Amino acid sequence: MSKTTFAIIAAASAATGAAATAAFYSSATDRKVSQAKSSTVLSATSTTSVPTPAATRTTKDLIRPVDPAGLFQYGFPGPVNDLATRASLISSFDRRLRNPSWVAEHITPESLSIKNGDRKHSYFAEDDAVPEKFRAKLKDYFRSGYDRGHQVPAADAKWGQDAMNDTFYLTNMCPQVGDGFNRDYWAHVEDFCRRLTNTYPSVRIVTGPLYLPRRDPVDGKWRVTYEVIGAPPNVAVPTHFYKVIFAEDGKTGGDVSLGAFVLPNAEISNDKPLTDFEVPVEAVERASGLDFASKLPAQRRKRLCTQINCGIMIREYADRQKNLQGPPVRPGLPAPPR
Repeated sequence: MSKTTFAIIAAASAATGAAATAAFYSSATDRKVSQAKSSTVLSATSTTSVPTPAATRTTKDLIRPVDPAGLFQYGFPGPVNDLATRASLISSFDRRLRNPSWVAEHITPESLSIKNGDRKHSYFAEDDAVPEKFRAKLKDYFRSGYDRGHQVPAADAKWGQDAMNDTFYLTNMCPQVGDGFNRDYWAHVEDFCRRLTNTYPSVRIVTGPLYLPRRDPVDGKWRVTYEVIGAPPNVAVPTHFYKVIFAEDGKTGGDVSLGAFVLPNAEISNDKPLTDFEVPVEAVERASGLDFASKLPAQRRKRLCTQINCGIMIREYADRQKNLQGPPVRPGLPAPPR
C-alpha cells in the first residue's frame, strides 16, 4: 500500500472515528440525564409531594401542525441507486456521478473455460434502464481523452454472447486512463483475478470507482477534486478504483480468502508490485461508504495475499492493437429487464 493511499485511508478513518466518538458520547450523555431523572428517591418520612410535570404527553400524542411527508405526493427526492441484475453481473449506478458505485461478478474455472462469446459482436451502449437525464451517454466519452473502462471485464463473460453484451452497458463503465492503466496495468489485475480460479473453485469480485482526497501542497488541507467529462459535463472521472476479492474454497461454511486493492486512475509502471496497492477491506468500505463483508465471520476469513502470490503477469496480448480502438459503437442494444 502506497504512503499516499495509507494517508488517505488514515484521514478517512480519523473522520469516521470522530463521528463515531461524537455519537457515542452524545448517547452516553443522554443516558446519564435519563439515569439522573429516574434515580430521584423520596424519603419514606417525607411529606413533600412530587410535583406533577406540566406536560406529560409525548410528542406522538400531540397533534402535529406540519406534515413533512406530504412532499412525497410530488415525488421522492432520493438518492436512488439503479440496481441492475444481469446474467454476468449485478451493478448499482450512482445517478449523481454517472458512474456505477459497484459492480459484482462471479467467475469459476468452468465459466472461464466456455468460449461462446466474442467481443467483436458486442457494442458499447447506453443503459435505457436509467432515466435519460441521469444516464451516462456515449457522446460523453467522445474525445474526452478517457477510455470507457469496464468494471466487470468482457473477458470474464465469454461463456455467452448475451453475458458479454451485458458488460458493454455504460452502467458497467467509468472513465479510465487508457495507456498505462486500462490497457495495461488494470488489464493485468483483471488477469490476476482470473488466474485465481486455478487455485479457488469460486471467485467473487466487486469493482468500482473511488473519489479520494488529496492534500493541497499550499495550505495543507485535504480536498476531493476530480475531472468531469461530457457535454454538458456530468460524468465524473474517478481518482481511484478498487477491487474487493472473495476467493472461496468451495466448501459449505468454508474459508474465504479476502483481498482488497486500490489503484490510482493513472499510468502505472508494470514493474510496480500489486501488493503495493493492497489495503484492508475496511479501508475500501470507509472510502466508498459500502459494506462488503459484515456477514462473513472472522473465523472464516483469510488474507488473500498470505494464501497465494499476489502478483501480476505481464503478457503481450495478440489483439492488443485491436483493443486500443475497442468495439464499434452501435445504438440499439436494448437494456434487458431488471
